[in-house]
Parts: sequence; structure tokens; C-alpha cells
Amino acid sequence: MPPKPKINKQMILDASFEIVREQGHEMISARTIAEKLKCSTQPVMYHFKTIEEIRKETYKLADEYHTGFIMPKGDTGYDPLLELGLNYIRFGYEEKNLFRFLFQTNSFAGLNVAALMSDPGLGEMLKMVSSGVGCTEDEARDVFFSLFVSAHGIASLIANNSMEYEEETFRKVLENTYANLTNRGGNA
Repeated sequence: MPPKPKINKQMILDASFEIVREQGHEMISARTIAEKLKCSTQPVMYHFKTIEEIRKETYKLADEYHTGFIMPKGDTGYDPLLELGLNYIRFGYEEKNLFRFLFQTNSFAGLNVAALMSDPGLGEMLKMVSSGVGCTEDEARDVFFSLFVSAHGIASLIANNSMEYEEETFRKVLENTYANLTNRGGNA
């Protein structure tokens, strides 16, 4: 009989990530992870001191997945910022549980909007907006934030309700928001 595979940290995190995707973040526990891995809870708690530690590491995995999901691929024919917004909304539709885990579990407690918008990860996107619109980086930050709020509102509605994904409608909302912010006129 071959030896049982050893459970490692990555296997635990992958199982936790799948639990969040399938059942929601509330279901992360040593027991549910052990069930997913078909093992006892001992290896789970051997590698992690607390369930909160598993949650934090799973959050990082979910955030990486989210970033890959929403980044513009460049093959849609849309403006990259518009594509980013549409991908964000589609993430809320296709990955409801991950969306809730990332954006509706008080992960931003104690932050203000300025702290969110000064994230170094936004640098490339702000440069793209700035050069595309012909504005300063601060103005680009305002445009990006307004589009983000619009996309986030739509994605939240979809992730928390049984709403249909209507890409054409969402595209028009984002295009009009973008046009009004950049003084290009809307096309509603």
C-alpha cells in the first residue's frame, strides 16, 4: 500500500480557496479543510496556528486570482479601463463567493478612500488613464476611482442578488461615466 501523501501548506490553502469559491468564506474551518483533503484536522492545525492565519493566506490567494481575472487582456476591442471595469463586474457575477470574501468582509476596516487610491498596485493603471485621457495623475486617480465605484456598485448588486449579467447595459454605464469624467460626452 503506497504511503498517504503528506499534507502541506499549499494543499491546505488550495483547499481553503476552493471552499470559499464553492461555499463561501464562512465555511473555512479546520474540519471543512480536512474533509476537502480527506485527512484529519491535525495536519491543518500543524501547518497553521489559527484559522485566522489560514483566512489571511487564503485572502492573498483570492486577491491574486482576482487580479488575474480582471486585468485587461487586450483582445476585446474595449478601452483597457473599460475592459477592467467590465471584468470586475463579471468577477462579481461568476465568482460571487470570492467577491464577497474580498470586498465584503471588512477587509478595508480603518482605511479611508485616499489610502485605497494610493495603493502602489494602481500605478500602471493610473499611467494608462493619464496618457489616454491627457490628464495629470491626480485627475487620473479621480477618473479611476469614479469608474471603480460604478463597477463595484454593479458587481455588488450582482454578487449579492440573483441578477442577470447584462454586459451591454454595464458597458454603457461605464462608458457614460468615463465620458462624463473626461468631458467626452456620453452615449446613452
